[in-house]
Amino acid sequence: MTGYAADAAYYRSVFAASPVAGLLLDTDLVITDASDSYLRLMDRARPYVVGRYVFDVFPDVSGRSEQSALGTSMRRALATGRPDRLPLLDYAVETDGAVAGYQDRWWSVVNIPLLGADGRATGLLNAVEDVTRIVVEERRGRLARAAAEDLLRESRALSEDLAARSLDLSEVRLAEARSSRRLAALGEVALELAGAESVEQLTEIVVSHGVAALGADGGAVGVVDASGTRLRLDITDSLGTAAQRLYSDLPMDSGLPATVAVRTGRPVLLRDRAAGLAFSPEMTQVYETAGKEAWAAVPLRLGTATLGSITVSWDAPQVFSPGDVALLNAFAAQCAQTLDRLLRRQAERRSAAAARQMSEALQRSLLGTPVQPDHLQITARYVPAARGVQVGGDWYDAFQVSDGSTQLVVGDVSGHDREAAAAMAQVRNVLRGIAHQLAGSPAAVLTALDAALHDLAVGSLVTAVLAKVEQPEEQARAGLRTLRWSNAGHPPPLLLTPDGAAELLVRPVDLLLGIRPDRQRHDHSHVLVPGSTVLLYTDGLVERRGSTLDEGTELLRSTAGRLATGDLPLDELCDALLAELGGDVEDDVALLALRAHAEDRPRPAEAGPAVLPADLRGDRPADG
Repeated sequence: MTGYAADAAYYRSVFAASPVAGLLLDTDLVITDASDSYLRLMDRARPYVVGRYVFDVFPDVSGRSEQSALGTSMRRALATGRPDRLPLLDYAVETDGAVAGYQDRWWSVVNIPLLGADGRATGLLNAVEDVTRIVVEERRGRLARAAAEDLLRESRALSEDLAARSLDLSEVRLAEARSSRRLAALGEVALELAGAESVEQLTEIVVSHGVAALGADGGAVGVVDASGTRLRLDITDSLGTAAQRLYSDLPMDSGLPATVAVRTGRPVLLRDRAAGLAFSPEMTQVYETAGKEAWAAVPLRLGTATLGSITVSWDAPQVFSPGDVALLNAFAAQCAQTLDRLLRRQAERRSAAAARQMSEALQRSLLGTPVQPDHLQITARYVPAARGVQVGGDWYDAFQVSDGSTQLVVGDVSGHDREAAAAMAQVRNVLRGIAHQLAGSPAAVLTALDAALHDLAVGSLVTAVLAKVEQPEEQARAGLRTLRWSNAGHPPPLLLTPDGAAELLVRPVDLLLGIRPDRQRHDHSHVLVPGSTVLLYTDGLVERRGSTLDEGTELLRSTAGRLATGDLPLDELCDALLAELGGDVEDDVALLALRAHAEDRPRPAEAGPAVLPADLRGDRPADG
């Protein structure tokens, strides 16, 4: 096999096994390859897509110009040589199941140019993530509110219609007016239920407003617990503290109306005291404690599931006309729909919170504490994304190597799940070992890292900036240092000088790690005067919906420059920067800040004590 064929075969195996759902395209947007995860996501075979123009494979059937937006993003990435992330994209995908057609899907899309040795784009990586489930869940809440608004409008129209009629029989007129008022009031309650954000809010709405809207004098909302063996009730104050104490937690085999309605799935209607006492011996104590005459309990059902029940009571006996029963059932159905939505969201949030806490704890434990050489102050921050359940592969590190120099790195492993966090730990640890053993330039270390990731079958794409602080003897005499770095597809470092200038250290960017380990990498350097500050960061700090990465990095530069003019200590500078730019971030943020203090005076108190690895203490120089 020729060298080129071997490279191609190696590339195909790496890309096919990548967990990233992505396409590789040439500069004419013709598909040259697709990862296995992409083919599974789209339910397509590789021969069907490879070699075809991307929009012949995925035509735009929506009429909403998403194809145009996607094409513009792809061409912009090719033209600028920088990754381009699209806002949330509604793009229909053809289905081949029992019913062929097109299915609306929502996507998170980023287009990453693949750069040649001359820095020009030679192709494009189109990476996608299916976020349809999240969007559908948001729409479901909006539909519930719309249904409640329709009910409110209909009830108001009915109330106006009934008020306009002149009925001959006064009793009928009074009954219709009462039903109209109840329906209108329940319409208001239904609108409140559509906006409920927790089970506690739902019970408060039903207990505070729903019971009164039904014309009742007291009531309770019961929710079946996770074990399915008990019913937890929230009871109105009008039933008394004794009832609240005795009946707030019932076994499911209880003979009371609230639990019987749940077990049987049918309403329980007790028109007066005689009917109640005949229904169950347990009702004797209910009448003694609550003092109400009539009771009704309606199950909260959704499909085949019973989630709980609503119980209402009246001071006087009731007739329970068909209209009254229909009103109770309609209100219970509205409550059941809201309760189901809230219970599912509650369960998802608990699961997501547990997974997120575990992943964040793991990620933070892996990141560790940066080294603190004598006159170099290093501060790090990690902020998880506000929107997501999962954490990603963002990381930072600062350590000293065998020649005594200080190394700093910030990187991002593709993905937002535990696999990404695990891959991040592998990459971080392998990089540490290579940097310590090799003690070479950043470009040499990243080249060795790329080869190691290939040999160890770490099938992730990685962006990173690796920097090294150097100080030869002539610079030490002048109080200067050199920052030498290599960039693997990552946002550029930001330099803040003592005179208040803020400069993005934009240099030619090398290929991401994990694509071509044989590709040559390059070093860049900049002299650091005393008081200089360098910021390394991941793209979560500069990505903004509706803005390009260039706009985001410029906002970072101007904001950091403005904050730096106030001579803030390094920790306060990082906190202020995240407060202004890191609110409600859509991606994880890793931030690593370095400040080079003057060496002709003691280390500043604001920098804290120097912290060196035990095996690098002694006579070796502390920084650079």
